[in-house]
Amino acid sequence: MRIDFLTVVPETFESPLNCSILKRAREKGLVEYHIHNLRDFTTNRHRKVDDYPFGGEAGMVMQIEPVDRAIEFLKNERDYDEIIFTSPDGELLTQPIANSLSMLENVIILCGHYKGVDHRIREHLVTREISIGDYVLTGGELPALVIADAMVRLIPGAIGDEQSALSDSFQDNLLSAPVYTRPAQYKDWKVPDILLSGHEANIAKWRMEQSVERTRALRPNLLNNDAK
Repeated sequence: MRIDFLTVVPETFESPLNCSILKRAREKGLVEYHIHNLRDFTTNRHRKVDDYPFGGEAGMVMQIEPVDRAIEFLKNERDYDEIIFTSPDGELLTQPIANSLSMLENVIILCGHYKGVDHRIREHLVTREISIGDYVLTGGELPALVIADAMVRLIPGAIGDEQSALSDSFQDNLLSAPVYTRPAQYKDWKVPDILLSGHEANIAKWRMEQSVERTRALRPNLLNNDAK
């Protein structure tokens, strides 16, 4: 997989992409990250990528020209499966979406900034808009990293134990069951006896019951979605 990030603050990506699973996946040759500064695709002397909005609204808007130049430059080199724009009014990122994105080969993620982007970018250049929640951040860089992390960790080989990713929360519209490790008793707090029994079938049944119970208590909307 190759992920190209289009951004006006490329330094945001330096640390996250060099840590943990994102770093290991790159070192294993499973993914390539390419960070592109949109200012490199400007034609004005001050390398400005924003301007005042037509109509007099407050704030600054990202211009279409540098974004179009950047996307055209990349598309001339290879085909892209998706050109994603990080937007608070896009479709909400879910585990099924992350699953589907993890199977793609080439992806561009455009990070919004300022008041927003010229709407023609959304109309003509991007193929998908994704949100990580109903709130507004300073820019789309953090959402882009969230999307990348959700995708990359699902690539076979990125995680040492692939079954671990398959049992994560939301994979079956259920939250994960509680997990425990040694010691079996700490102070007066004990690990449930069933997990110490060694009876795999009973443990699997307990985990499923716990998943359903926790989902019903904490995120009942997931069960409703599953029913649909």
